[in-house]
Amino acid sequence: MCGIIGYIGSRNAIPVLINGLRRLEYRGYDSAGISFLKDNRIGVRRCAGKIKELEVFIRKEKLESNIGVGHTRWATHGKPSEENAHPHRAG
Repeated sequence: MCGIIGYIGSRNAIPVLINGLRRLEYRGYDSAGISFLKDNRIGVRRCAGKIKELEVFIRKEKLESNIGVGHTRWATHGKPSEENAHPHRAG
């Protein structure tokens, strides 16, 4: 089961996405990640484990964006890992 949240607006999307993912924690998950638009490029940050771990990982950078998507994953295929964590990016 996945949990997905998106944000477009005038505020920094990163804290909005993290807070939204926290509200979805009750659903269960094994990995989490976010994608965001910065300088016309899509950035992705994801990790296996809890949202708190993702938040610590993200805090190492000063990420800012006004648009983004957050995603939690509960593995039904493939092991919980950074590679299998969502969101995915092609290309």
